[in-house]
Amino acid sequence: MSVTAVPLRPIRKGSVLKLWLGLILLALLAAGVAWAGTAGQIMERTTSGLQYRVLEEGEGPSPTASDVAFITYTGRLADGTVFDSNEGGQPLPMPLAEGAAIKGFTEGLLMMKKGAKYQLRIPPELGYGAEAKGPIPANSTLDFDVTLVDFMPEATLRQMMMQQQMMQMQGGGGAEGGPPPQGGGQ
Repeated sequence: MSVTAVPLRPIRKGSVLKLWLGLILLALLAAGVAWAGTAGQIMERTTSGLQYRVLEEGEGPSPTASDVAFITYTGRLADGTVFDSNEGGQPLPMPLAEGAAIKGFTEGLLMMKKGAKYQLRIPPELGYGAEAKGPIPANSTLDFDVTLVDFMPEATLRQMMMQQQMMQMQGGGGAEGGPPPQGGGQ
């Protein structure tokens, strides 16, 4: 059996260096593209440890602790399991007074403006901590997608609710609580 040898040309001086430089440049380019693709995924962090990302900035002032926020939201565990949501339904009224909700959720809402959409990542110390709550295990990090639909002072909301109740009570104004009499004749 015979083997035919093919002569190889010698590699030019500097070719290996050019090859390595090309590979390094390609790796840097790939890293830059990957970084640009994840730039929108970076969350800001408050001094308390709450992480948030502004998906859509709202307009006007932010609510205060004496307001009630009307929100839509979806809450997820770190593994993506949805534990609560009112997306697609009526906005939920959420008092912003201290202790009305978990600290991280209230802190996030107080940063938002009307119409804003945020992603909140609430660490256990700003959530339920070492306590399990229903489908939420102890020491869970909670992720929320929240839209602040509107907000108003809690006192204004209470006044509106009282007026609505008074109107409902007056709406049944007949003698025995039935509908009011029709027509003007006797």
